[in-house]
Amino acid sequence: SCNPTMLQRAAASAIGAGRSVAHTRRSVSSVVLNGSANASYVADHEASARRTALSAPDTAALGSGRCNYAQRRWKHSSYEFPMRDEAPVITRHNTTAAAADAFDYDDEAIDDAKEDKAPRVGLPPNEPDRFDDSGTLSDTERSQILQGQKQHIRTELDTAHRIAEEPPSFIPPNLPFSSMSVPETIVSTLPNGIRVASQETYGQVCTVGVLSDCGSRHETSQNAGVNHLLELLAFQSTENRDAQDISALMDEIGGATFASGSREQMMYCVDVLRPNVEVAMEVMADTILRPRIEEADVEGMKRVIEFQHMDMLPEVKLGEGLQVSGYGPIDGEMQQLGRPHFCPLEALPALNAEVVHNFRRDHLLLPHEMVIAGAGIGHDELVKLAERFFSDIPVENPNQPPSEHRTIDSKYTGGGYQLQTKTVDGFTRVALAFEVGGWHSDDLVPTCVLQTLLGGGNSFSAGGPGKGMYSRLYREVLNRYHWAESAEAFTSFHAESGLLGISGSSAPLKSLDVTSVLAEHFGKLATQPVTDEELDRARNMLKCNVLTQLESRLVLFEDIGRQILTYGKREDSHTMSEKIDSVTKEDIMVIARKAISSPPTLATVGDDISKVPPYDQVAAAFQR
Repeated sequence: SCNPTMLQRAAASAIGAGRSVAHTRRSVSSVVLNGSANASYVADHEASARRTALSAPDTAALGSGRCNYAQRRWKHSSYEFPMRDEAPVITRHNTTAAAADAFDYDDEAIDDAKEDKAPRVGLPPNEPDRFDDSGTLSDTERSQILQGQKQHIRTELDTAHRIAEEPPSFIPPNLPFSSMSVPETIVSTLPNGIRVASQETYGQVCTVGVLSDCGSRHETSQNAGVNHLLELLAFQSTENRDAQDISALMDEIGGATFASGSREQMMYCVDVLRPNVEVAMEVMADTILRPRIEEADVEGMKRVIEFQHMDMLPEVKLGEGLQVSGYGPIDGEMQQLGRPHFCPLEALPALNAEVVHNFRRDHLLLPHEMVIAGAGIGHDELVKLAERFFSDIPVENPNQPPSEHRTIDSKYTGGGYQLQTKTVDGFTRVALAFEVGGWHSDDLVPTCVLQTLLGGGNSFSAGGPGKGMYSRLYREVLNRYHWAESAEAFTSFHAESGLLGISGSSAPLKSLDVTSVLAEHFGKLATQPVTDEELDRARNMLKCNVLTQLESRLVLFEDIGRQILTYGKREDSHTMSEKIDSVTKEDIMVIARKAISSPPTLATVGDDISKVPPYDQVAAAFQR
């Protein structure tokens, strides 16, 4: 067994961090050579460019006044951006219109600024010196002015908002260290079959929630999109409270509500101050067991879905295309994992309140497929609350079809998907994926290590050195090809199957090159062992992300609930780390060879997709 979602999230976070610095060299050089740089852009990245020993381009190649300025500063300025242990040099000056137009700053003035840490510049005529920029006041005069301001300017909070010396009486005291034990996950089962799992954190805030084996894969052609709609209807009006009352109550007790639906599971949770967990559980039980879903509520959320489609990112559309094509229809019947997760616009007219209630009854409210999880709460307390609010769910549901008819395994088919649609940046996005094992496969951990090893990202993501910039896709794609706007490894796991792929984006004219590079890296994984350095770095980064994310109470809650729901038990971090450390170079190569032996899945989204090679051509390349 292995941690669902947690391990996948950790592998993805190893990819998502540390992307900007890796691209400083390529971004600065390509922008300047294209003659489209401006002074502020080059100034922001000038130190990184100098430290990578990137030579300045010829004056003739720059072509514009602004770039000429950039070159002069790049070559001759003695100012260096400070390292993290150095104080920056702060200069103050009034830039004239002429100086702004010329973008011509005096390098000698910058050098002088190093010697004078706080240069004083005269104020404009008739401008009062409110902040003593001229530096004429003495310390005594400053103190006198401050005392005078305190007499007529209020600087203290009133008693209602002042921080008290003692904590409020309703907040329980912190436990002494001697009474604490090492936290461990405890699991119990209620008489009706609901499992209750929790782990103590000894904090003043706790997270409690419910997870159910209910997702978009359980939809049919008649109720397509109902799972998406059910997620949006969470924590709205119930039989006991209106939506506005629930929102006001959460504000009063210091709580926040969350709901998230996937292809296989639905999750509801509340993050709340520990003394108010009973009220939070009552509200959550209401929204799950006694929602007041009327036609007006459904119509309102259908409008929300329409707005979501208008703002849907191309990357989300690409992921939907991978699922639809990777698990395509068999004998004309759509497979469960091949159904769209987000409600299609054409399916909205068929959705109504009755459809939602029927889907809840048949798939959400099944005690043997539900887990009540908690992080930061005592197990006995959580069990009592679960018995109080959820024990009335009946064990048997005469309207519920047998479990073997509810979840049907999907078979990977592979295939192509193309969507020509308007994007904000005009880039064409391509994703190439192959089948790997699912949540219950022995290949799960090695696949996550491989995803971390490939890594990647895009040119302008947040991060810093040591957070992914040495992954293979950074070094061999993003840093090598100036036209590559992004290249990133991804995984998508399900109970019976999964996908391992690489996505990339570029200008439309380079779509063929992007596809070729993605295919090349899959072939390289299957024919050449990864280096010891790459493998060690990937294993360490994956362990680091798993352990770091588990420090979050919300992530810990989700990890407990999803593991219990998927495997019936929870592995500790020590066992997980041992599994990650046991991954070898041979394991990586075996996974890659097994993956490319299956038909590929190729998805494309963009304004212009004419340059992307046909699916048959890509599939034939892996059959040779």
